[in-house]
Amino acid sequence: MDNWRKSSYSGPDDGNACVEIATTPTRTAVRDSKDPTRAVLTFPTAAFAAFLRSLEPAGLPPLAL
Repeated sequence: MDNWRKSSYSGPDDGNACVEIATTPTRTAVRDSKDPTRAVLTFPTAAFAAFLRSLEPAGLPPLAL
């Protein structure tokens, strides 16, 4: 996967202490931005989307993949 991106909630003061995700139509990959050469976790896209929905506080816009 080569389309890695950090959370839109990650700011310049975070100093790379963030996770990055990359997506395909069927999989979502997650890696540690501090060491991107280490292990990558992959999930079915639908399962990762359900996980993100479970984190949404009521009344806020949905998190995007």
